[in-house]
Amino acid sequence: MDLIDNPVAATTAGASKNTLIDPFGRTVDYIRLSVTDRCDFRCVYCMAEEMTFLPKADLLTLEELEIVCRRFMAMGTRKIRLTGGEPLVRRNIMHLIRNLGASVKDGTLDELTITTNGSQLVKMADDLAAAGVRRLNISLDTLNPDLFTTITRWGKLATVLDGLAAARAAGLDIKINAVALKGVNEDELGDMVAWCGDQGFDMTIIEVMPMGDIGNENRIDQYLPLSLVRTTLAKRFTLTDSDFQTPGPARYVTVAETGRKLGFITPLTHNFCESCNRVRVTCTGQLYMCLGQDDNADLATALRQHGEAGLDAAIIEAIGRKPKGHDFIISRRETATVGRHMNVTGG
Repeated sequence: MDLIDNPVAATTAGASKNTLIDPFGRTVDYIRLSVTDRCDFRCVYCMAEEMTFLPKADLLTLEELEIVCRRFMAMGTRKIRLTGGEPLVRRNIMHLIRNLGASVKDGTLDELTITTNGSQLVKMADDLAAAGVRRLNISLDTLNPDLFTTITRWGKLATVLDGLAAARAAGLDIKINAVALKGVNEDELGDMVAWCGDQGFDMTIIEVMPMGDIGNENRIDQYLPLSLVRTTLAKRFTLTDSDFQTPGPARYVTVAETGRKLGFITPLTHNFCESCNRVRVTCTGQLYMCLGQDDNADLATALRQHGEAGLDAAIIEAIGRKPKGHDFIISRRETATVGRHMNVTGG
């Protein structure tokens, strides 16, 4: 039997590799772990203003989250990203970050990154750098203070900018993630590209993803195809396609005028599924093999009832169900979405 057709064999074949391979031959070596569904912002494209968050008793403990990470690492995972919600608001999160960061320092993990809204960085940037974190993805959709508060509902731009300064002073590499919102920040994206160049930051622009009920907001009203964004930016900047790749789904160009990289994440206009090497684990231990599908595996029950052996078996079985691609659709006639909010599985 071909190893691609047998995820168990693909996972256990060869002690030196010990990799997870999905049914389409893609090596899964990158996990995005949501450590909490809670956030101190309420971004209009991510969640409704009035949210009901999970009871804390439903969450995996930090120790259980670390066990999940280490079992993935034993099966070939080389990159881990901690997400939320806002990961840095989880109580005692630095305990997990330090333990995983030690694996970066000793070479058993290539990269530990964090996606954050920046609100906690003034007080935590130095600790993150000391723990072994080298890079942050920071969500920032505008440089206009009033618009920032409108988009995040609760956030203050000055707090995030102070956090960016603290992170840079701590020696952390920074990439800015901006969601393109039609009629909201589309006229500012070029200025943000220039600002990122001045600050020495790379930037990625992301299409709205149809996930979860966002209250009074409408997905199609928010949706701005990045093909249009790139055309507009090309009138101001010289954009050259780049071979640069990260573990994530962005396709990059080099901006000649700034010398920085600019990424485009386009799940709707040009999906990135053919090279998908990642899965997502929620703070309750649900493993989602695809961001745009609802199929999942219950790692929490497997771990708590059957220990690490049961967890390993659940992971292997789930990778054997990883789909070829997502089903996101967004148009006036049809919007295909998933029921959970982005804060549940992270970005």
